Amino acid sequence: MTELDYVRILADSLIGFTALFILTKVLGKSQITQITAFDFIAALVLGELVGNALFDPEVGGLMIIFAVSIWGVLIYITEWFTQKYRRTRTILEGKPSIIIRRGQIQRDIMKKSKLDMNQLMHLLRDKDVFSIQEVDYAIFETNGSINVLRKYIYQTPTNEFFNATPQETVLPISVISDGELLPENIQEIEWDEQQVLEEISNQGLQLNEVMYAEYNKEEGLYVLPY
Repeated sequence: MTELDYVRILADSLIGFTALFILTKVLGKSQITQITAFDFIAALVLGELVGNALFDPEVGGLMIIFAVSIWGVLIYITEWFTQKYRRTRTILEGKPSIIIRRGQIQRDIMKKSKLDMNQLMHLLRDKDVFSIQEVDYAIFETNGSINVLRKYIYQTPTNEFFNATPQETVLPISVISDGELLPENIQEIEWDEQQVLEEISNQGLQLNEVMYAEYNKEEGLYVLPY
């Protein structure tokens, strides 16, 4: 390979990366967190388009952008259809399946979902369920995960059960990560950077000594040094 070949591969890599990054931003986070079988196939095809183009000297950056754009438009149209027309969701995205109903395993549904007992038990353990006897309902989602409703006797008691006094939910917000301040999060807690620095100084630390720090209204600033 000549130097020009290396330059071409570098340029095509940057173009492909940029195109895929923009496409991901346009399609939204749901493409990552709630990937369906169709999304998986689309991701494979996009990867192949960019990967093959890198080592094909006849394919240039414009062709990569063109191919990725076509697939991006097709995926976007598909997502638009599934949001606009409810009946298309089952065809394009699939639908959740009740694998366990009232404590009984639905073998016919498992067979249709290509799910065996070992896989089912693995998915249940991911939900901290180690016995089928604890499960009242289990729903196999379109992204391959499972959601579980335990039988009443195995459910975790809630504050409502104990008639506890309602309290405000406190969301911890990280303000330092890997020794660096997070300005947008600091604004969220209505502090400024100087206040954060003063607080960690009061705890006998400098910014470069802090691996992680988070704030909540009840407990103040929690600091974890390196």
